[in-house]
Amino acid sequence: MRDELLSIIEKNSRIGLNELAVLLGETEQRVLQELEKLEKEEIICGYHTLINWEKTSIEKVTALIEVRVTPQRGQGFDKIAERIYNYPEVHAVYLISGGYDLLVILEEKSLREISNFVSDKLSTLDSVLSTATHFILKKYKDQGTVLSKQHEDEREIITP
Repeated sequence: MRDELLSIIEKNSRIGLNELAVLLGETEQRVLQELEKLEKEEIICGYHTLINWEKTSIEKVTALIEVRVTPQRGQGFDKIAERIYNYPEVHAVYLISGGYDLLVILEEKSLREISNFVSDKLSTLDSVLSTATHFILKKYKDQGTVLSKQHEDEREIITP
């Protein structure tokens, strides 16, 4: 039940307890107990809403920042990642393979705010060797959800 429950709520965290119980063939009480257990074990870490900000009046700029660092002795990348993710501006931090070590995701109101974060906060950390910033120009799909569906031409084709 656990894996199936997680798969269902990952796709739709607003699904009702009753509907979950029916889909899983369990009682509501049993499903509720399992959800509480998963939250306590920190397997379920939060419930989020995916918003297409391009369709709102709120300006948001998303940046992916590749960061190359010198890992600290005895702590590896974890301590550096913790220093970075504790900044409130930081949306996500990932340890990655390749030419860079960490991928930092920021969401801010402007390019300038992101630039200031990189130059004033991120680049000044002792362990940071270099950064490369990439700005998201348009999101087509996020968290498994298509945000920008292509509209099909609805005109009728007429042939002679």
